[in-house]
Amino acid sequence: MFKVVVCDTISEKGIEILKNHKDVDLSIKTDVRKDELPKQLADADAIITRSATTIDKEFLSFCKNLKVIGRAGVGVDNIDLDEASKKGIVVINMPTGNTLAATEHTMTHMLSCLRFLPNANNELKRKHIWDRKKWMGIELYGKTLGIIGMGRIGSRVAVRSMSFGANVLVYDPYIKKEKAANIGAKIVDTLDELLKNSDIITIHTPKTEETYNMINAQEIEKMKDGVILINCARGGLYNEKALYDGLKSGKIRALGIDVFENEPQPNHPLFEFDNVFVTPHLGANTFESQIRVAEGIANSVIDALKGRGYENAVNIKMEEEEVSEIGKQFLGLAERMGSFLSQYIKSFIRKITIYTHGEIENYSNSLSLFASVGVLKNMVDDHINYVNAPYIAKERGLEIIPKIYKEKTEFKNYILIKAEYDDNAALEIGGTVFEPNKARIVYMNGFDMEIELTGNIIVFRNYDQPGIIGSVGAVLGKHKINIADFRLGRKEKSKEALSFIKTDEEVNDTILEEILNIDGAISITRVKL
Repeated sequence: MFKVVVCDTISEKGIEILKNHKDVDLSIKTDVRKDELPKQLADADAIITRSATTIDKEFLSFCKNLKVIGRAGVGVDNIDLDEASKKGIVVINMPTGNTLAATEHTMTHMLSCLRFLPNANNELKRKHIWDRKKWMGIELYGKTLGIIGMGRIGSRVAVRSMSFGANVLVYDPYIKKEKAANIGAKIVDTLDELLKNSDIITIHTPKTEETYNMINAQEIEKMKDGVILINCARGGLYNEKALYDGLKSGKIRALGIDVFENEPQPNHPLFEFDNVFVTPHLGANTFESQIRVAEGIANSVIDALKGRGYENAVNIKMEEEEVSEIGKQFLGLAERMGSFLSQYIKSFIRKITIYTHGEIENYSNSLSLFASVGVLKNMVDDHINYVNAPYIAKERGLEIIPKIYKEKTEFKNYILIKAEYDDNAALEIGGTVFEPNKARIVYMNGFDMEIELTGNIIVFRNYDQPGIIGSVGAVLGKHKINIADFRLGRKEKSKEALSFIKTDEEVNDTILEEILNIDGAISITRVKL
């Protein structure tokens, strides 16, 4: 018999599944004060929570028998994953239950912005004013909808919008072009192309270093006058100050927004505009989605307790005897290398091959898994974990191949990851760990160098001629950007050089463009790890 405790309110449908299972002893503690709750969980085998319960190190210290934490929803920010992993506790979430709810919520905001229905409703009901001319709207039919991010929700918004007769443009460098074409949408190669040609823009991306403030004043300036913007994905994808300025100037016709950078948000400068339609993060708030989430988490917790599967686990239990200390450090390095590759390439990666040499050959499958998690985190809007990564990679058409590295190398342990993308393009990076605890990149496409993959990194390729690096330093200095580390690799045959420049502050696009205009510059890319 497994003791399962429900700490936060979930749909009664989930409760019924737990109540009716012969191997579950169910306890409901939704009314217990949060400071008293941990003391009542000493014998619990599993707990089910939402965002109201903070499960930190102190909380877990009371849970002597805990094996599974079920999060009835997507976010796990309220759970100390590291501490749970150390204690061998599996953390499971339910990332797909709100897909349809979020899709329909996006459509609701879009239609509100097109027809100003909330305003007309309020004026008629509250002020008793019947004014048809004032609320003249526009149709979705024949308009061009730009969708940034073609994941689970973005693709469904595309299908529903096309049923209204909209033309759909998609920008998502991390998907196969066929995915958009198969549903009748047109994929564009650059964000600028989408911005310039869309009447309405909705965003459906994960919140990463690449997508944070992805739409700012510069991007809004490129849009059509009278553009409509929608964000029901994550707060911070649109720069809120830029939205305010765009509304003030009339550049933005209407804004539909369900998420804010800081929440809860009971008051915001954007609220002063009548053409801004806001909701308090209601994307998942439907009875149906809450039922799906509750039923899903109840079944997943039971499966995990019985050892039948961990489909939505967001952490893994790493036993000390399974992987050596050096192996664990390589796992972390492999994930960072994967993240570096996807950020640097910024295109659909169709295949990664992970070559291993030395003792770490014993962990080639695990290293491949960690590398794929790093790659996928920047490519998809799903919550990527070490359990679902292989399934999502297969769904996305990403092939993952572990191999033994058979070339000569000076390193006792070495990992090389080759990413293949576009038509015949490929990028290789190699790394090692200099004991103790000193993981470094030591190779990239024929260039030898040594640098730690952390922080703000500029990758700069140039013709190997005097004065260029000094010019780069001068540009950064002019903008008060401090260089934290600098590493250089050279190819004598091609007379090219590759620099990894770590900075204390993130470098914006304007500064990158200024560096790229230096005579002798070939390419520049920003990566954050």
